[in-house]
Amino acid sequence: MRASDRAYATLLDEIQSGVLAPGAVLGEVEQSSRLGVSRTPLREALGRLVSDGLVVQASPRVTVVSDVDTGDIRELFEVRRALEETAARLAAERGDRAAFEALAGEFAQTDATARPDDYYALIARFDRALDAAVANDYLTAALKNVRTHLVRVRRLARDNPDRLAASVAEHRVIAAAIGAGDADLAAHATHVHLHNALVAILASLEGTP
Repeated sequence: MRASDRAYATLLDEIQSGVLAPGAVLGEVEQSSRLGVSRTPLREALGRLVSDGLVVQASPRVTVVSDVDTGDIRELFEVRRALEETAARLAAERGDRAAFEALAGEFAQTDATARPDDYYALIARFDRALDAAVANDYLTAALKNVRTHLVRVRRLARDNPDRLAASVAEHRVIAAAIGAGDADLAAHATHVHLHNALVAILASLEGTP
């Protein structure tokens, strides 16, 4: 792995996990030393993170982790809704129905509140199956960018057992609709899921029970 790729992967993980919080300063000298890379690969890594929208350039030599507020989250979900509803519809028309029927069965048996890591692993597999079914590089590239930010938003929000349980059920409906080849239901179920997810995330960040 190239030094710039290694630095990018480390910084991306730290930003998404919250180790590097919004507003954290990423000075070139400090980060080069900490990550064990020279200035050039570090600058390449930071440039990629700027393109991702995860950091902003405060000065030629200082980069800061970007903030995430409710306005950013609403905008993210506007894009997410357009992309994921389209992806669900296309997957129902083009995808391997048996694969999504199997995923629906897995969602039905998943206890996200007891094993949240298993739930997120299943979500990742569902996303990969969705990308494969859509078979559109432009759409999947756009979805990848949205998911990069979504990981961060999830980390910023408090854990909500009731929401996790509801999300499992919503994903089961989406997967089952795709497995049945019902494009309208798949898109509608995705719309409902994203609406509920946005409401829960905003309530969590604003401290609403």
